[in-house]
Amino acid sequence: MFKFIRKTILYIIVFQFAYIIALKWINPPFTITQLTSLIEGKSLKRDYVDAAEMSRTIKLAVIAAEDQQFAQHSGFDIKGIQKAIEHNEKGKSLRGGSTISQQVAKNVFLWQGRTWVRKGLEAYFTFMIELIWGKERILEMYLNVSEMGIGVYGIEAASHYYFQKPAKDLTKDEAAKIAVVLPNPKKYNVNPADHLVTRRAAWVKRQMNNLSGDPAIEKIIQ
Repeated sequence: MFKFIRKTILYIIVFQFAYIIALKWINPPFTITQLTSLIEGKSLKRDYVDAAEMSRTIKLAVIAAEDQQFAQHSGFDIKGIQKAIEHNEKGKSLRGGSTISQQVAKNVFLWQGRTWVRKGLEAYFTFMIELIWGKERILEMYLNVSEMGIGVYGIEAASHYYFQKPAKDLTKDEAAKIAVVLPNPKKYNVNPADHLVTRRAAWVKRQMNNLSGDPAIEKIIQ
């Protein structure tokens, strides 16, 4: 029995490592979140595209909205996590401290939830994709697998769903509005945008202006 368990664990380790390496070049056939949508009877809109088919604008928009230290950190933004904890302790509203890398680790390999087991696995996969994939691939994957509306996964599907155009043609305003809803795509409306989304998108556009021209970011979003 012990030998069987040991072999099973070894096979799992080898498989997940091989899967991580494979995803550096190929897209995941499905994610747990996408399967959950199908099980719940929701329609699934998904269209993976290469980074070259995504506008520079949407890449900059999600960095500005979600993780402005993306180019500098190694997967974990310690200062961002500390700020989120301090904010949440005030009891006003919950704010996450997850980086884009952590969100990719969760969305590609894991399930939604806040258990310590899932957070521990998220940390492991975050470390691995930073090590094996690199920033450009992580951002490309983020824009392909993130839910950007109810049952709408990836920037190409979202762009067609909201604005009837491919992702490479998104304007700055359109990109900012999509980036705004990423924390909670089931709650906010992109088009027509409600007051909160419009106000938040204006802030994102200002951040995009501030980040534009940064050599480290430009290298990632080119």
